[in-house]
Amino acid sequence: QVQLVESGGGLVQAGGSLRLSCAASRSIFSFSAMNWYRQSPGKQRELVATIRIGGSTNYADFVKGRFTISRDNAKNMMDLQMNSLKPEDTAVYYCNAIGLEFQRAYWGQGTQVTVSS
Repeated sequence: QVQLVESGGGLVQAGGSLRLSCAASRSIFSFSAMNWYRQSPGKQRELVATIRIGGSTNYADFVKGRFTISRDNAKNMMDLQMNSLKPEDTAVYYCNAIGLEFQRAYWGQGTQVTVSS
């Protein structure tokens, strides 16, 4: 059973920064892609950023230029550096990984990010 554990959420003022981390219980090279999603109250969960096994990345338009996704292969961790945070970035942020075999999706428990104005 794969476990993904997020950390790093919290309360920050608008314009501030936070760094989220996701620790995987197995090698991140066993995943075809790892993603950060977020969900605000009353809204659907939305994709924020993706990093693929080859290292390529993609970002949602609403975070481009502000957020950076990265990974530490040796530690089996994925990070999300969030800069210039806005109140609308307030959400629960989830780590997601897609297994190479069967393309099964795994989810973390989520970490709350709150940006005050």
